[in-house]
Amino acid sequence: MYASTAPRIAIIGAGLGGLTCARILQQHGIAATVHDLDASDTARNQGGTLDMHPDSGRHALREAGLLDKFLALARPEGRQMRLVGRDGRVLFDAVPPEADTDGNPEIDRGQLRDLLLNSLTPDTVRWSHKLTHAEPVTDGVHRLHFADGTTTEADLVVGADGAWSKVRRLLSDAMPLYTGVTFVETGLDNADTRHRALASLTGDGTMMALDNNHGFVAQRNSHQHIRVYIGIRTDEHWHHNAGVDLSDDRAVREALLKEFTGWNSDLLGFITDTDSGYINRPLYSLPVPHTWQHKPGITLLGDAAHLMSPFSGMGANLAMLDGADLARALITHSTTDEAVRAYEALMLPRSTEAAEGAAEGIDSAFAPDSATQVLDHMTQNH
Repeated sequence: MYASTAPRIAIIGAGLGGLTCARILQQHGIAATVHDLDASDTARNQGGTLDMHPDSGRHALREAGLLDKFLALARPEGRQMRLVGRDGRVLFDAVPPEADTDGNPEIDRGQLRDLLLNSLTPDTVRWSHKLTHAEPVTDGVHRLHFADGTTTEADLVVGADGAWSKVRRLLSDAMPLYTGVTFVETGLDNADTRHRALASLTGDGTMMALDNNHGFVAQRNSHQHIRVYIGIRTDEHWHHNAGVDLSDDRAVREALLKEFTGWNSDLLGFITDTDSGYINRPLYSLPVPHTWQHKPGITLLGDAAHLMSPFSGMGANLAMLDGADLARALITHSTTDEAVRAYEALMLPRSTEAAEGAAEGIDSAFAPDSATQVLDHMTQNH
């Protein structure tokens, strides 16, 4: 690619997209440094299960030379999709045939991140490197300032730093907006032995129970863990308005049970039988479309570029595809600026389409007639 000095590439954020980009670059002899605010790779729980799509997430893994290792970890049975009414009746249940190898096998986000991290050369990721701000120096070069007082300069800064990206501020004034829906996350451990009824209701993949702006999403993870999201269309500060202390599990439980008055008692077990307490997660998205005027030496990928609701099913897949496409552009174009322009021309239109779909998805899932809307969608697409 580069006839003279190789560019200094700084990737901000050790999420799936940034790590994918770094891995593919390294495979082609191009160095990149990843800076992450966490103290280590185990500092935070990485979240629930993901399905990897053939033309995005799995394509990126193939480009990274990791597809076989991914398939060894993935759970094809996790593709089961079930819709349940508020009365506990199963309205839709799709179990892909065992012979179907073209679907979207599931994997825990933490397992996938570890797969990418372990594929990088030692010391690629600089932990405890929280970016405070970045500033342009000259000719596309940016100086990065970190919370520990250190600085570095880069010829290309890749903002892979998520919803509240510091890098994005150099390209766009856009800020995440509240979608109107909040998830309260909880979980069940050793579900098949300790929570048999809820495990049976969940099935092997994802179960959704939706009605009148409320819902449950239960996802199978590995090691008999079920991750649960209790969703409500509500004010962003619902707990303040209700006088609920989020650190008081009993108060949160009582508030949620009140919200779900009249729902099937088995479904209410997703609220009452928690093994992990409750985590409040308001859902945000960037305005659609989110675009910016190209600037030399800087670009975005993943949530930093196109934060959207999880009802697209595309967030992680798009982030990894972004990382793969940016890396491929840097490998094949003669200059960094040409590469970034080509990447942005590819990424921005597709992310707009996905974000529009995500907005429609969350509005369907949390609507007065949500069960009917989602059932119609599932029936048409299976």
